[in-house]
Amino acid sequence: MSERWARTAMQAYRWVGVAAYPLVGTYIRVRASQGKEQASRRGERFGHASMPRPSGPLVWVHAASLGETSAVIALIRRLKAANVNVVLTTGTVTSAIMAKERLGDLIIHQYVPLDLKPAVSRFLGYWRPDLAIFAESEIWPMTILELASRRIPQVLINGRMSDRSFARWHKRLPLAESLFENFAAVAAQSEVDAQRFSALGARPVVTTGNLKVDVPVPAVDPGVAEQIGQSIKNRPVWAAISTHEGEEVMAGRVHRALKSKWPNLLTVVVPRHPDRSPELHKAFEANGLKVATRSQSGFPPPDTDIFLGDTIGEMGLYLRMAPIAFVGRSLAVKAKGGQNPLEPAVLDTAILTGPNISNFEDPYRRLIENKGARIVSDEKELAKIVHMLLSKPEARSMIARSAMRVVSDMEGAFERTWQTLRPYVNPLVVSVGLNETGDRGAPMELDGLADGNR
Repeated sequence: MSERWARTAMQAYRWVGVAAYPLVGTYIRVRASQGKEQASRRGERFGHASMPRPSGPLVWVHAASLGETSAVIALIRRLKAANVNVVLTTGTVTSAIMAKERLGDLIIHQYVPLDLKPAVSRFLGYWRPDLAIFAESEIWPMTILELASRRIPQVLINGRMSDRSFARWHKRLPLAESLFENFAAVAAQSEVDAQRFSALGARPVVTTGNLKVDVPVPAVDPGVAEQIGQSIKNRPVWAAISTHEGEEVMAGRVHRALKSKWPNLLTVVVPRHPDRSPELHKAFEANGLKVATRSQSGFPPPDTDIFLGDTIGEMGLYLRMAPIAFVGRSLAVKAKGGQNPLEPAVLDTAILTGPNISNFEDPYRRLIENKGARIVSDEKELAKIVHMLLSKPEARSMIARSAMRVVSDMEGAFERTWQTLRPYVNPLVVSVGLNETGDRGAPMELDGLADGNR
């Protein structure tokens, strides 16, 4: 693929987007009817702002979903501690809810505009960001090019590049280089990620570690934890968390297989997308399982087989219920790549996963090498290992302790990421001081601001 071909491809992408723009409304309306978009805020997806732009410097932070949003919260708090405005965009309803709960009025939240020229141009023309920060693997060609045309620095933080994505981009190397060269900097999660971004044309690239390691331990209301602890007292419990289609039914079958040996067994199922909970409730009941949901029942009654975690922001509660957790999207047929194992790792939990974990390759590699997680190849092996860990508390504790040691060794990504961002953020902090005092004064450093620390 030649450089000329790459330019032609990007022009074609641009104009196909312009042509498709009038038709996208139907797609968004369908998603809204399915609960995947917030109907009252559909305009934001087309770049229409729903809130006024504040005066002064503004940083655009984009985090696609729940995990990425959680990872950038400390960064946003540090920016706000220096009086730098932040507009946070996310792509899912659940992440918008989390942003509201965790950050409140500290930020302006908008849904991310579609990667179509009219939508992106409208968004950038209104918000006029001084810096754009993207989390993990958000590579949107039109957005990158529109930012570059306005000379707005864009930095990719917590960057990761799966085997599959790297192979796809590498086959189109001139196209990749024409995009990745626009990043002012890339802060990668691992050395492998850094090498891949460099190979695709990004400069400079540094390895900072995984921001999700530095996210505080998932919180839980002590009163609620006490009540649920009493409701499941002396019951054997395991959990299947962040599950995708097919994995919940699998967890139900594992429960049935184990119930003959553990008559009082409780299985906690926390789907990655809580909006699927009604259909899962019906599926479990159709298989003869007694189901209770967190949103309706509050606490699992004594005869509950499946406790369905259908609420947002309570992963800390669900993980504290179960000393064993299977982390989903790793045995699913349609969805692969794994989900974040770091939350159970910091909560004294024995982690199990399927083999499809390419999206979290580095943390899983570290966990598995240090016996802090175990891979199960299929449903039958999952049932076998859960039974073994329920039977042998000492084996369960050994895995959990190993996982906590691995996470402890991985800490420090936030400060390393902040050092990468400082050359782009400090001028904004200085400009805040100029606007407020009318003189230059001393450049403000953010490293010691307590509000931004964990």
